[in-house]
Amino acid sequence: VNPVRLFLRMSGGGWNVNAAAFVPNLNARPFVPGQPYVPATEDAETAPPAEDWDAEVPDNQPEAVEPSAPPAPEPVQDHISKAAEVPTVKAEDIGGGDEKETSEASDVVAPLAKKFERVAYVDDGTHKEHVNMVFIGHVDAGKSTIGGQLMYLTGMVDKRTLEKYEREAKEKGRESWYLSWCMDTNEEEREKGKTVECGRAYFETEKKHFTILDAPGHKSFVPNMISGATQADLAVLVISARKGEFETGFDRGGQTREHAMLVKTAGVRHLIILVNKMDDPTVKWDENRFIEIQSKLTPYLRKCGFNPKTDMIYIPVSGLTGAFIKDRPPCEQGGWYSGPCFIEYIDNHLVSMTRDYNGPVRCIVVDKFSDMGTLVIGKMESGVVVKGQNLVLMPNKQAVQVIQIWSDDIEVDRVVSGDNVKFKLKGVEENELQAGFIICSADALCKVGRVFDAEDERDPQKIEELIARAEFVAKEVEALYSLRKYRAMKNRYYQDEK
Repeated sequence: VNPVRLFLRMSGGGWNVNAAAFVPNLNARPFVPGQPYVPATEDAETAPPAEDWDAEVPDNQPEAVEPSAPPAPEPVQDHISKAAEVPTVKAEDIGGGDEKETSEASDVVAPLAKKFERVAYVDDGTHKEHVNMVFIGHVDAGKSTIGGQLMYLTGMVDKRTLEKYEREAKEKGRESWYLSWCMDTNEEEREKGKTVECGRAYFETEKKHFTILDAPGHKSFVPNMISGATQADLAVLVISARKGEFETGFDRGGQTREHAMLVKTAGVRHLIILVNKMDDPTVKWDENRFIEIQSKLTPYLRKCGFNPKTDMIYIPVSGLTGAFIKDRPPCEQGGWYSGPCFIEYIDNHLVSMTRDYNGPVRCIVVDKFSDMGTLVIGKMESGVVVKGQNLVLMPNKQAVQVIQIWSDDIEVDRVVSGDNVKFKLKGVEENELQAGFIICSADALCKVGRVFDAEDERDPQKIEELIARAEFVAKEVEALYSLRKYRAMKNRYYQDEK
C-alpha cells in the first residue's frame, strides 16, 4: 500500500496546497517502537523522557533545528531521491484497473471497421473437408455399435481399449454392447443400453474429416436428436433387418419415420441407409429381406423430400462384425451386393458439401458453459474465425472477442465454415447467452424477428379430410362424454331414490 495514501486515509485529511516546503530534521532521534513521541529540543540525544505518555503535543510547538547547522542541500536531494525509489503499487495490480478495463471494453464495443475486419479464407492445402454426419433410427437399431466400429476400424480406438470395454460389458451382462461404449461414455447409458444425449466423436479418412453425432433413438429424447440433426451435413439412417424389429420401428409407431422427416426438415440433403444386423440368425444375409426393406422404405423417404436416385443409397452391413463398413466379408456373406462399402462411399463417392468460406461469420451456438471463462460450442456455417477476432453475438447485439479456439478438442488458431468449434469468449458471461444464439460478423449481422410466415405444402384436399375427420372424432367424443354424464346422473338419481 502506498504510505502517503495510508497516512491521508488515517488522518482524514487531504493535500494542503498552501503548506510550507518539507525540510527533514537530520538531528531527530531515531524511532523506537513502544516509546512515546517527544519533540526535539536543543539536544535531541539528552532530552528527558516524557512524564505523561498520554499528553498531547501542542499544535503550535515548532520542531527545533540547530540554527548553526542548517540542513545541507545535498542530503535533502539524496533523501528525496531515495523516497522516489520506493516501489509503488499500480492501480491495475491491486484490482483497481477500472480505467484500463473500461477502455478495453469500449474498444470491443465500439463498432469500428478496423476492429471488425472480415478474415479472408486462404487454402493452404492442409485443411481436409469437414463433414458432420448424424446417426438416426429406431431404438436398438445399432447406431452406437456402428459408430464404435467406425472408430475402431479408423484407428481412433485401439484394440486394448476395445478389449477393456468388452471385459467390462461382459461383467455387466452386456457382452454384445461393448462397441457402443465407444460412443456411450455415460454410466447411465451403459447400464441401460440406451443413448440419452447426442454423443460426439470424430475420425479421419484419406480425404475427409468426419464428426459422428450419435442421436438417441428413444422417443423420449427426440429434442436431443433434433440438436444433432441441426448440426449435420449427412444423415445415416440405421435400420434393423432382424425379423420384427424393422416393422416395429417403421409401421408400429417407431422413430424411423419421425427421424427421417426431422433430418430433412433440418436441411440435410444426403441420406445413407445402413441395413444393419444382416448377420442375424433370422436374416442370414438374405437378399430378399434387403429388397423388402428397400421397397417399403423408399416411398416414404421420397415423400419426405429425398430423391432416391441422387440423395439416397442402401448398404447392407453388420455393425457387430464390421462387414461392409470398411472391408467386404467373404462371398457367402452378402456376395450379391456389388456396391461400395460405407467408408469407401463417404470418402470417394459422397458429393462435396457446399461451403461459404468467404461469406460473413455465422456460428450457431449449440451449448454453453463456464470454465475459467465463457465457452460456447457450435458449428461454423460460413466464414472464417481466427484467434483474437472481434465478433457480435446475436440477437442481443453484444460485442465479444474470441480468446481461444478448439476444433474437435484440439486447440487451433483458425476455423472455417463446416468445422465444429469451441470458443472461449471475452465480453460476455455464461448466463447472458443461450443455445440458438448466433455469432456474426459486425459488418453483416443476421436478421432478427419475432414473426415468420410458414407455408404448408401438403395436399389441401387431404388437409380438409383430416379436419373433417377431426371434427367427426370431436363430435363422437362429445357424444360419449354426454352419454357418460347422463348415466352418472341417472345412477345418482336412483341412489337418491333408494
